[in-house]
Order: sequence, then C-alpha cells, then structure tokens
Amino acid sequence: MGIRVYWPDKQTVTTERNVYFNKSGSPASRPEGEEPMLFETKSDAPRPSRTSQKNPPAPKPPSNVSSPIPSLPPTPSIIPRPQTSISGSEDESEMLDSIVVQPKSRKCVQSSGNIILSNSGGGGHTSTHPPQSNIPVRTPGTKSSRTDTFEGQGTSDQLMSVNCAEEYALASEISDAEALEPRSLTEAKSGADWPLWKSAIEEELATLKAAGTWELVFPPEGANIVGSKWVFRAKKDASGSVIRYKARLVAQGFSQVPGVDYFDTFAPVAKLASIRTVLAIAAEEDLELHQIDIKGAYLNGELTEKEQIYMKQPPGYEAEGSAGKVCHLLKTLYGLKQSGRRWYQKLVEILVGNLRFRRCSVDEAVFFRYIGEELMVILVHVDDCTIASNSLDAINIFKKSIQDFVEITDLGELHWLLGLEIQRNREKRTLGISQRAYIDSILRRHNFHLLKPVSIPMETSARLSMSQSPQTTAEIAVMRDKPYREAVGELTYASLATRPDITFAVQVVSRFLINPGISHWDAVERIFRYLLGTKELWLVYGSGKSGSPGLIGFADADGNMAEDRRAISGYAFMLYGGAITWSAKKQEIVTLSTTESEYVAATHAAKEALWLRSLITQIFGAMDGPTTLFSDNQSAIALSKEHRYHARTKHIDIRYHFIRWIIEEGSIRLIYCPTDNMVADTFTKALPSAKVKHFATALGLATV
Repeated sequence: MGIRVYWPDKQTVTTERNVYFNKSGSPASRPEGEEPMLFETKSDAPRPSRTSQKNPPAPKPPSNVSSPIPSLPPTPSIIPRPQTSISGSEDESEMLDSIVVQPKSRKCVQSSGNIILSNSGGGGHTSTHPPQSNIPVRTPGTKSSRTDTFEGQGTSDQLMSVNCAEEYALASEISDAEALEPRSLTEAKSGADWPLWKSAIEEELATLKAAGTWELVFPPEGANIVGSKWVFRAKKDASGSVIRYKARLVAQGFSQVPGVDYFDTFAPVAKLASIRTVLAIAAEEDLELHQIDIKGAYLNGELTEKEQIYMKQPPGYEAEGSAGKVCHLLKTLYGLKQSGRRWYQKLVEILVGNLRFRRCSVDEAVFFRYIGEELMVILVHVDDCTIASNSLDAINIFKKSIQDFVEITDLGELHWLLGLEIQRNREKRTLGISQRAYIDSILRRHNFHLLKPVSIPMETSARLSMSQSPQTTAEIAVMRDKPYREAVGELTYASLATRPDITFAVQVVSRFLINPGISHWDAVERIFRYLLGTKELWLVYGSGKSGSPGLIGFADADGNMAEDRRAISGYAFMLYGGAITWSAKKQEIVTLSTTESEYVAATHAAKEALWLRSLITQIFGAMDGPTTLFSDNQSAIALSKEHRYHARTKHIDIRYHFIRWIIEEGSIRLIYCPTDNMVADTFTKALPSAKVKHFATALGLATV
C-alpha cells in the first residue's frame, strides 16, 4: 500500500511508497539553523486605496522581519488578484470583493481566508514563541477592529466559507484521485470524469450485445417487468490507484417473483479453510500458484425455459424505434436472483464436461485433475479462479483451453485473493497471507488509526453481559451513532480469514448486536487497537524441512461461566506450521461438568478433522495414519475411549459419542496436551499478554 501525498505547488495527489514523517515544529522538519516563523495580522497597517494603480509596488517588509516571508502557492481555482496589502482594519466585505472564485466541475475549492491573505500580503514577523507554538499571534500594543472571538464567530456565512482554501483544495484533489463512484447515471453525467464512465458504458453494452443477452420484444399481458440500472465501479490496484473504470448493467432482482421468475439460487464458493489448506500444501510442496479472472462471469449463465424474464431497457440507452418494447432475457444478468447458480452450472459444464476435471465432494467449488503425474487444483470464488499445479506448462495449457468457452484475464502468479495479500519465499518454501491493507482501511474508516495500540484483544477481567446494554436515554443517545454492527462485521472477516488471535474476542462482542452498550463498544474498540499494533502479522505456512508435522488439531473448552451457563468450544487445526481452520463457538447444551464440556468440544473438533481428511485425501492422496487431536482433559480422553462413568454421563446426547466411533475407525487419535501448550486455549477465554503472543506464534502468526 502507498501513502497519498498532496503537492501544494502542483495541486495534485500522488501515491508514494517511501515516505518519511517528521513532527511539525521539530528541528528535524526544517533546515539546520532556521528558526520557526509565525505570522500575524496587523490591524493598524495602512491599506492602499482600491482605486490605486493596477500594479502597485509590493509593500516593504516591517523592520522586525529578518528574512523574507515565503509566498503561499496559488490555489488553481482563484483568479489572480492585485498585489495589495490586506489587513484586518477594513470591513471583511471589502476584502471579499477582490476575490473571484472560478467555478470548476466537481471541485469544492474556495478562496483564501483573511489569515492566508494577510500572510501573503507580507504582514508578519519573527515570533519569540517556542518552536511548539505555530499559531498566529497579534503584536502587543496593536489594536483590533473586532473583539477576540473564534474564527468565523459573528461573521457572515460567506466569510466562513472562504477559510481553509488549501484544505478544500486537498479534499477536492483527493476526491478526483480516488475516482468517487457515482450512484446514478445522472450523477455520472454531471461529473468531470463522464467521458471515462461513458466509455465504460459503451464497452458494457457492446459486451452484452456480443453475448446475445436479450432480444427486444413487446411484453406479454400481465408479465412482471424487472427494472434495470447502471452500477459504476472504479477498480484500483494494490497501491490504491485507479486502473479501470467499470460500468455494469444490473437487473433489479428484488422485483422478481419467487416461483415464477426464479426457483433455486444457491451457488457454492470455495471455503476459506479449503483455500488455506491448498495454499499450505502448495508452500510445502513448492507448487505453482496462478490466478485468472473470468470476464462477465454471470453473463455466461443460460436461463431455462421456465424462467421467462422481461427487463426494462438500459436507462439512457434505449434503442431507437423501440417504444414500448422490453428486453426478453436469454442469458443471466448481474442482479438476478438465479444468476450465481446458472453461472456455477455453466462452469461445472466447462470444467467437468469438457476439461475432464473432478469436483470435490466435500467442497463443490474445488476442482482437481490428474494427468499422469501432473496435478492441477482450481479454487473457484464466483469469477476468481486460483490454480495450483506442479507443472507450469499444464497451467498455461489450461489457460488456453478455457478461453475456448469463456473470456478470461490472466493475472499471472497469485499475489492477491479475496482481499488477502499473498507472499511466497520459494527458496525457504514458505507462504504468508496477510490482511494489513484491509486492517488499515477499517481502522481509518472508524478513525481508530490514531489510537494507542494494546497488546491483548480483550481484557482478562472483562465480563460483558446483556445487563450492560443501554438503560438510560443518555446511553441510548451515545450508542445510536456508534456503527457497532458494521465494526463487528469487519472484525469478523479478519478473524475468519487470517487473524485467529482475535476470534474469541470477536465471538464475545458479536453476542450484543441487537442492543450494544458503551462497555460493548469499548471492547470492540480494544480489538481495533490490538489490530493496530499487530497488523504486520502474517499467517505463515510451510517449514521448508522434510518430515515437518502434517495435520494436527487442538480442542479445548471453557467452563460454563456465561449468563446462559453454556461453555465455549474452541479448536484449531494446523498444517505445515500454520492454522488452516479454527473456531470459537458456544456449545448447544448446558453441560454439568468440565469433563462434559471438553468431551463435547473434542467431538466438534473431530467432525472438522474428518472433513479436512476427506478434502486432503480426495485432492492430494491418502494420508498416512490417523490425525492427532490434542486435549488437555484426561477425563474427556478416557470417556472417548471407553464407556466409563455411566452414572455421570448417561444424560449426554448420543450424537456427542460420535467421537468414539471415529477413534475406533482409526481416523483420529486423542492425545493429552498440557494446558500451557494448548493452542485452542486462546479460543475459549481472554488471556494475558504473554500467552496471547505465545499462542499467536504457535498458530503461525509472524512478521515477514
């Protein structure tokens, strides 16, 4: 990620990577031997008449100024004005008369305020204040034409609007650099970048026409007419710079009638656990990792005969001589309820029916193929396809083959996936995934990036409950403007993707989404502060050593200390040094002892172990021996092997005895692990700083 830098002399914004920051006012921020200078307005300074000559000589600097005052860079939207000295002795309205603002499309730049104009006129002197003070001061003994008030207080709205010209210029330039996305066609037409959006619209219409997406017909009587609209997106690269303007015509699927316009809608995507598993094995086995993007994926889906959908013509681009006609859709379009499912069915037809791939039975968005010794695995997430193979030639052949059916964009080696940054070290056979860019964005979105970092995501003494929900009107007013649900949702994605160390804390705060209180918001803020200090952590896979441990698991449970007396189950499974799947959830039942809690947690972990074994076995071949699952409770381990303590365990639901069967089958083995080394302990309770760091390292989190 880069840093956006505003250049006042050019009035532009660029993205730079090597940026060094100095504190304002510090000796390091100015040349050696240079003293800070403070400007002041002198209300008694004489001002030339407005009817004076066109080019009056520049006013002489006061005697107490030791060096010339640097002139401010001109604001591009301000017409140059006569070089007259302006002071506070005259009415502000006269000063504003000499300022003419030139309107500019999508710019909010206003003219300079009285402080800026006074400085540019030369009214200033060297101050004796300490370097930390950078505020304008009035010279002792001078008179002021108005009383001491806050800037803008008691003045007209026009005067207040012209202050902070440079700030308005900066905001305007950043808005243009970031390519603000219009929300409607009318808004797009009114913007300065309309030619770019217009070109994107024409490209989209050409694509739809070439694909034969619809035909213009008169709608049958009583037919449901679905609306349409334009959606605009500015696509950016890793540094945040705009690389493409994209316009998408979408159908307003919310007006579709279930059972008439659509039937089934489910379409699978690759699970994050499957993605991490394949990446971990690719790192250890040094597989090639590439990525392709399928252009207009949903436009390749075909509607069935039962799905007769009529849509309004594209807004602003209706065909000539087609009054009263609508689009009879022949293929799916973005926005339709069934578009995702129809595209997935088309992709299965291409991969399985034509390119001889097999579909994984435990994750139907994972496809694999063996041709001799060549292995290829494809992870599908809508239109993003991640390819792993032990042969680069096989990947290149596949890319050419799939272009016979759909149009693709070859993205080369894998570096970004679903907002995850991928970094490999082929020599050491390691691979790391990170969300530092995503974490930076959510920190800035909530203005948490300036807070002080903390070392733990949740206080060990924190006891959050529903009793801390707002009770008074004042508390309700405070929480009304807090984006609690949005913040928890953003943290949830981080915890599910690359940050298992915050999973328990996120699980706790997610219980209070309906009516959060101040204490709950403070807990959310603390998680953000923890991420602020640890955003450079990567989830690293691959040891680079032969004989490194394969799939191992950890299962743990916390005592039933919550309000509803339900314990917390936590588990984590490791593959080649990094966590590939983890969980922290409340148990469905109220257990009567610690043994029961640990026994239920081990059963949940055993189910996940079976799924992982099936995934790895189908794609990469059979696994050697059972999977080791660690537990820190000797009684639960004994209970899983034999039917002991019948009087104390006869009330346990039979489904939780499932672990006994898979242990007998030899799929897993339950082994004792001391609590100090129980990695899953971080998913069941808030821990002190030393243990948080220890278990984060054990889960594979490290700096790269």
